[in-house]
Amino acid sequence: MNRTEFADFLRERPRVGDGAMGTALYHAGIAARRCFDDLNRSDPDRVRAVHAAHLAAGAEVLTTNTFGANRFQLAKHGLAGEAAAINRAGVRVARSAAGGEAVFGSVGPSGETLASSDDPRAAEVRAAFAEQIESLAEAGVDALLIETFTTLAEARLALAAAREVVPDLGVAVLTTFSEQLETALGTAPDRVGAELDRAGADAVGANCGVGPESAFAALERMRRGTDLPLIAQPNAGIPARKDGRFFYPSSPDYSGHYAKRYLRLGVRVIGGCCGTGPAHLAAIAGVIRAEAARTGETRPSPAPRAPGKTPIPGEAKPPRPAPEELPPTPLPERSALARALVEGRFAVSVEMDPPRGADAGKLLGTAGELAAAGVRFVNVADGPRATARMSAIAFAALLEREGQVETILHYQCRDRNLIGIQADLLGAHALGLRNLLAVTGDPPKLGDYPHATPVFDTDSVGLVRILQGLNRGLDLAGNPVGAALPFHIGVGANPAAADFEGEIAKFEKKCEAGAEYCLTQPVYEPELLERFLEAISPRRIPVLVGVLPLVSSRNAEFLHNEVPGMTVPRAVRERLAAASGRAEARSVGVSVAREMVEAAQGLAEGVYLMPPFHRFDLAVRSLEGLLPD
Repeated sequence: MNRTEFADFLRERPRVGDGAMGTALYHAGIAARRCFDDLNRSDPDRVRAVHAAHLAAGAEVLTTNTFGANRFQLAKHGLAGEAAAINRAGVRVARSAAGGEAVFGSVGPSGETLASSDDPRAAEVRAAFAEQIESLAEAGVDALLIETFTTLAEARLALAAAREVVPDLGVAVLTTFSEQLETALGTAPDRVGAELDRAGADAVGANCGVGPESAFAALERMRRGTDLPLIAQPNAGIPARKDGRFFYPSSPDYSGHYAKRYLRLGVRVIGGCCGTGPAHLAAIAGVIRAEAARTGETRPSPAPRAPGKTPIPGEAKPPRPAPEELPPTPLPERSALARALVEGRFAVSVEMDPPRGADAGKLLGTAGELAAAGVRFVNVADGPRATARMSAIAFAALLEREGQVETILHYQCRDRNLIGIQADLLGAHALGLRNLLAVTGDPPKLGDYPHATPVFDTDSVGLVRILQGLNRGLDLAGNPVGAALPFHIGVGANPAAADFEGEIAKFEKKCEAGAEYCLTQPVYEPELLERFLEAISPRRIPVLVGVLPLVSSRNAEFLHNEVPGMTVPRAVRERLAAASGRAEARSVGVSVAREMVEAAQGLAEGVYLMPPFHRFDLAVRSLEGLLPD
């Protein structure tokens, strides 16, 4: 359908959308780790059966099984290069089931965290959407359904890609809202509707999210910002986990009840997202048929407007003005570490894990001993190896309160969503913490709680972008935070990574996002450090070299063979194996560490010592006579 035909299709009468493809495949026994989109090729009959069940229940619109068929999402399954083939297969399967009903091409989010349309990755994400949309259009979809987008910025990117690739194809854009009626980054439905309208959408709506009630409230608000046709495809409530599987609480009767309310609001397509099955669709279809029989004809939607003309109803709130960035605080004014690195003074830090209990007294005393030995900075790890310890923010604040050392707070993404991350960072600033190391975090399966739920709303690169925004006075949604915060932004790197080219590429992304200094994984060979520094020379930022004093041959073998990202050279392991006892082995470990500190003094901007098993005496011995005045 071209845009005029799509508008006529939506205005003609309300229609029943389809239900959840993913939920149906999951309950049919497809493992969650599988690539559901590639079932279009590997098991098309199973996908076709879901389409057929939805049609039998009354669906009049089928959505292709291509929600995650963009190169970013497919890359998680090693299928990034198969996007075009998988999307074409998805259209073929839907068409083979649809008969004469409409087929909409599903386009889901990239999985990347984008704060705005001018994010450095925006062009790459838009290209991925364009690739997918072109494949869907060539295969013959009737319209595009850009769905389940949690940020306005990424939804607009997908819409822009559609308008570039298929300028006259009908496009509906559905976003997801929380119970607070906001996107993940705090954008209200009326603003979403207004901006998508201006950007060229032919229909807008809400899908996924919490359930029918929240979707209805979001659509009511969205109507204030646009008079485009509305589409509703909510989840069947919030899922509960039972016996290792997810179940959705909303009954078919409940879906039918809300279908009546959606019709009164003027919604033109009513279907469902996660948890919505044939029984829910049958209830919705019954309501729509009954309403048609009662009225004789359905209430028409507003006539379509010419593209580009977007009047906003009088009661709508005006869109927020573009946020105004503030100039960042100069680096030397942010922290003592930042000042030392800017002035070219060799920086030395020692790492401390927060205590496992609630008493930090012993470690606070140790920090005083380190300060007396000439150590000015202490790294505070954040849940290392996915273990439960005192909050790293709280422990760092306690150290800072003592006034003997300045901290470098490791902050990881594993346990926090985007809201929690920003709340923590604002709190860290209020507590006086300035140096942050942005890390993705170890997955829970590595630690004491392998069944804990990871969050990972973003990764280290996205976290750097969040920090850069705060340094310019804006949160991730573009809301002002009152001042330009003075965070000194660090990142990690592994000079001994097995995939060295991939490591350098990730490091470059961190620098593009705004990284200002780097801490490496432990290095035991100056040659590896030299190779790393040469590789990052186009993006050179101050580097503090990781140094971990080894205590035994067993310790070295464990780190080399069982700890991700750790490499202990054979020569070092052989030196430790040749030691005659524990004392000699520790002396060998200290000697190796001292050699690396000396090498780093001629190559990098600093070092940070990682004492094994809280043996801080080994860190001090590794630095004796080598600390700068």
